[in-house]
Amino acid sequence: MRFLLSLLFACSLVLASSSSSDIENEFSTDKEESLFDPLSGYNEIMTTFNDKVYEYVLKPTAQGYAYIVPQPAREGIANAADNLLFPIRFINNILQLKFQNSMEELGRFVINSTLGVVGFMDIASSDFGLKQHSEDLGQTLGFYGVGSGFHIVIPLLGPSNVRDIIGLMGDSWANPMAYVEARDANLLDSFEEELLLKGFLAVNRTSLHFEEYDSFKKDAIDLYPFLRNLYESRRNKRISE
Repeated sequence: MRFLLSLLFACSLVLASSSSSDIENEFSTDKEESLFDPLSGYNEIMTTFNDKVYEYVLKPTAQGYAYIVPQPAREGIANAADNLLFPIRFINNILQLKFQNSMEELGRFVINSTLGVVGFMDIASSDFGLKQHSEDLGQTLGFYGVGSGFHIVIPLLGPSNVRDIIGLMGDSWANPMAYVEARDANLLDSFEEELLLKGFLAVNRTSLHFEEYDSFKKDAIDLYPFLRNLYESRRNKRISE
């Protein structure tokens, strides 16, 4: 179960990594293709479920949290969580033969983990011009020609596909959070505390992004195909870059 929680947490960070303007630009530049979608019935139901959970649970919680916690503190927490996922980006940049990007990721990790106070400040970007190169195993598989397979909506997390779910499973092995032995480290004394930590990090990230989701959702006539095509277009463009 802890392995699964780490997988889901990594997925939530990946899905939240782009701004709404970036997503909209990527989506608008690609033609909408006819997608193989054998799970369309399930996907539509799960999209509606996810949207209701977002509207009635996650969004109000994130808004209340944002009212209490200043934005710089929330951004620092998100930066630290992103910094922990350095191994995923580093490994996948190497696997895609993007050696310059992988070295920049290494430099970012060293700088932010030291000067940036274990990643709370993104000093590497602001002071050294080292930008994050977000790569994951799903993109690596696509880089080597593996097709996306059919579309799948993940409960609570949203759009994905067969290739990216396999990629998430692989990436979870490079996620440091999957290797934290809570009891030995005296950090988390129970499964419930670990669950609360991951829930807290999800709320923190949502508090920084919920307006972006609302901004492009309002233009969707039918939410499921809109999110499906947006996701697949975005992933295809990232793989081709």
